[in-house]
Amino acid sequence: MKARILLVEDDADLARGLAFNLRHEGYEVLLAGTVKEGRRAALRGEADLLLLDLMLPDGDGLEILRALRDAGSRVPVLCLTARGQETDKVMGLGSGADDYVTKPFGLAELFARIAALLRRAGPAAGEVVVLGGAEVDFGARRIRRGGAEEELTPAETDLLRYLLARRGQAVERERLLQDLWGVDSRHATRTLDNHVARLRKKLEEDPTRPRVLVTVHGTGYRLEGGETTS
Repeated sequence: MKARILLVEDDADLARGLAFNLRHEGYEVLLAGTVKEGRRAALRGEADLLLLDLMLPDGDGLEILRALRDAGSRVPVLCLTARGQETDKVMGLGSGADDYVTKPFGLAELFARIAALLRRAGPAAGEVVVLGGAEVDFGARRIRRGGAEEELTPAETDLLRYLLARRGQAVERERLLQDLWGVDSRHATRTLDNHVARLRKKLEEDPTRPRVLVTVHGTGYRLEGGETTS
């Protein structure tokens, strides 16, 4: 799966150069050049990580960051800015940023920080995550609930990992199909719904009244909760 990065940067030359190099590294890149554009794009929930310039022509990039966190989004945010003073860094991190890089910066360092943030955003292969009353062991690909244990298929594992990295966010069916399996046909949504139904039987206390893997009517699905135990 390609991670999708939203780059909010008003310097057109820098934005083009960064976008080119990020795509060369295998990322998909969305671009915005103002607070208004960045806020709208960020709140759509389409990005797996946000690269955020704080000095934008129509305001402070921290407005975007605060809007994201106020909306409950946990998407990783890495601030890119010419501000190097400690007070600026503290303000950015205090507003919910996950990391901070001061311009000028090296691409190798930036890519390493991006990779680290994306790894932390989703469960590692050996982690156990509690969802509702179920324990999901991603390393063993198993779900344990009430003394019973069931295996997860590779497709179920990918789906659960993807939703967990975006927990609390509504994810469209079309995006799930495209990002997970490279399918954009609406006719494939039944396959996705079948995967969800099987996951609910393993996750939920009452699959007919899901509390963990919930349907967002007219959109797709949302995963609630998620606590790492190991």
